[in-house]
Amino acid sequence: MRDNSVRKLVITVFAVLLMGGLLVDSAAQKRRRTRRRTSAPRITNPEIYQPSPGDNSNSNSSETNTNGNSNSSQTEDPDSMKRTIRALSNQVDRLTDKLNDMQASQQSMVDLERLSRSEQRSAQLRTELSGVQAKKSDLAAHLEDVEYALKPENIERAAAGIGTTRPEEVREQRRKQLESDRTRTQQQLDQLNASEARLQQAIATSDADVDRLQKKLDATDRAAIEIAKTNAQSGAVQVAASPTPTP
Repeated sequence: MRDNSVRKLVITVFAVLLMGGLLVDSAAQKRRRTRRRTSAPRITNPEIYQPSPGDNSNSNSSETNTNGNSNSSQTEDPDSMKRTIRALSNQVDRLTDKLNDMQASQQSMVDLERLSRSEQRSAQLRTELSGVQAKKSDLAAHLEDVEYALKPENIERAAAGIGTTRPEEVREQRRKQLESDRTRTQQQLDQLNASEARLQQAIATSDADVDRLQKKLDATDRAAIEIAKTNAQSGAVQVAASPTPTP
């Protein structure tokens, strides 16, 4: 009985040793295979970069900002264009107003010069008319004297004062002289009457020009005053309507 147990123990030890040898052999073979595999070059594909969620969010936010800026610029462009057009229009209006003011001022200066000339002409024509009327008065008085001297009794009295043996010839010569003087005086009076009529017509025309130019200048002055008032009121309205800058 004791021999059997010893035998079983020996067999068991031998079996354990045999199994341990087999395990060591298999481990050695695995090591050799691993060395062979590691010695051979291995070709590997590069890793594909995978962006992190933070990068995606940053890129998306940048794209969003870019799109937002472009959209905001696109939305602001019409407003800025409108403001530019409005500013240019206002500048054109101001330049047009200045040009109109310059033209009106130049026209007013021309009208003032014409008014001054018309007034001077009226004064000169009145002076000429006064001279014509004075000459006309003198000639009319002289014509009355000639008419008085042409009376037969006056011719007889004038001839009686001259000592002559032919009083008829003296009277006839006196009468012819007086008639010639009367004719010449009447012609001068007719010319003066024509000159007087012409001067009166010229004075009337010149006075009409003076009156028209004065009314035109008065209307221009009133219009300029009204325009100045309107511009002042519109400027006050624009100042009141403009927003006050915030600090």
